Amino acid sequence: MSLAQEHCPAVVSPLNDAELAALLQQVQGWSVQAGKLVKTFRFANYYETLAFVNASAFISHREDHHPELHVSYNACQVAYDTHSVNGLSRNDFVCAAKLDALI
Repeated sequence: MSLAQEHCPAVVSPLNDAELAALLQQVQGWSVQAGKLVKTFRFANYYETLAFVNASAFISHREDHHPELHVSYNACQVAYDTHSVNGLSRNDFVCAAKLDALI
C-alpha cells in the first residue's frame, strides 16, 4: 500500500533516522527544515492556489492531522510535524503523499 492510500493512525511515535530517510524517498520534493516536513507547491494563479488549500483542508480534517500553510498569490508552502511526538511521525508523510496526489 502506498503512503497516499494509508490513513493516519491515532497513536504514533517519532521516526528514527533510518525511518525518516526511507520515508523521504517516497515523497518527491519534500525536505526536512527546522524539524518539519516542508514543500512549496506552485500554481498559475490565486484561484488554483486556493483550490489546493481547500482540498488540503479536506484531507487535514479527514486525517485529523493539520499542517502549517503559508499562502501567497501563486504558491502554498506546507509544513508538517506531529506535536504529540515533538517531531516527525509517519502521519506527516501520509498527509504529504496525499497532497502530492492532488497535483
